[in-house]
Amino acid sequence: MKLVGNNWDLLLESEYQKEYFKKLILYINKVYREKIIFPPKNKILRALELTDYDNVKVVILGQDPYHGDKEANGLSFSVSEGVKLPPSLKNIYKELNDDLGISIPSVGTLECWAKEGVLLLNSVLTVEKDRPASHKDIGWEKFTDAIIKKINEKNTPVVFILWGNFARAKKNMITNKKHLIIESAHPSPFSARYGFFGSKPFSKTNKFLIDNNIKPINWEVR
Repeated sequence: MKLVGNNWDLLLESEYQKEYFKKLILYINKVYREKIIFPPKNKILRALELTDYDNVKVVILGQDPYHGDKEANGLSFSVSEGVKLPPSLKNIYKELNDDLGISIPSVGTLECWAKEGVLLLNSVLTVEKDRPASHKDIGWEKFTDAIIKKINEKNTPVVFILWGNFARAKKNMITNKKHLIIESAHPSPFSARYGFFGSKPFSKTNKFLIDNNIKPINWEVR
């Protein structure tokens, strides 16, 4: 089965064949016909399409897509072009500026990061309009956990950036000593001041990559 169009299909083939995944796909096809679901159907697996397995250097784990109109584009924390910046993304940009001196961007699409090797993965890949967490526990978590486990198996070092309690709960799957875990509070306005601001995830990531002879990420949003 070719759902992504790159090496992910080969790695996830056994997952595609599992009963839960087949049921999940049937359910998703049904709700996209009946309700307003985000992101657009052709962008559900966008994170995997833009960041092939072999190219993954960094994983930034989100919870589920933005539920507002036209916001979600298949990448965690990212919004489509022309969409107002969400509060969490504004705080990510503030920390980026404080950490690396990069000017605060006016655009919210993070495709450039994805193409640099940053897998912007949500744990849940779809959501109903105006109903946050509406697709929790329908099967996406099993699928994205399988993705995290595959990345954990990589021989090349990877940085896992875990913001907030939800992402940090995935830490037990990252057992390979080659990898680096960077964790802090979530960039949400409710929690950013409790450890997200000043955590310097971007410079820490690049230092680790350079120390392991891997080309660092260009974090400039362009």
